Amino acid sequence: MNDEASSKRGLILINTGPGKGKTTAALGTALRAAGNGMRVLVLQFLKGSWHHGEQDSIATFGEDFQIKQLGRGFVKVGGAETDPEDIRMVEEGWAQAREAILSGDWDLVVLDEINYVISYGMLAPEPVVETLLQRPEMVHVILTGRNAHKSLVEIADTVTEMREVKHAYQKGILAQRGIEF
Repeated sequence: MNDEASSKRGLILINTGPGKGKTTAALGTALRAAGNGMRVLVLQFLKGSWHHGEQDSIATFGEDFQIKQLGRGFVKVGGAETDPEDIRMVEEGWAQAREAILSGDWDLVVLDEINYVISYGMLAPEPVVETLLQRPEMVHVILTGRNAHKSLVEIADTVTEMREVKHAYQKGILAQRGIEF
């Protein structure tokens, strides 16, 4: 095993693809990290102010495991439809994310739904790539959302693509508390 392969360092992980489970997988990793005494910050770019079950679970960890919702909820995208307020919130959210990643105060930072924000044209991929390459050596970052930008995939250490085989919604079954939210 060469030195590069055996070195201990922060990783960049991407959960992408059209299937369900991108955020769930990231939160599972975050839970594992917190259980190992790591400080974890989850920044949710598009999720609004409605309550998610994860918030109650994460609260039991105190200040060492935080989740922050940075958006208003689902956004309209494409030209004139994109609300300037949503773009402003993404820009503010990215400023918080960049500061958190570069601070070294967190062992793991989850950028939930950032791939959507980039693919919707609300945030350029270049500053994200630049920040990830400048992060302190032991900071891990997970990026979630469909359509991960190729420049992010190129610098990532691990990329997982979720593929939908079948979904309960196709049978008319609505989202279930404790499973989807």
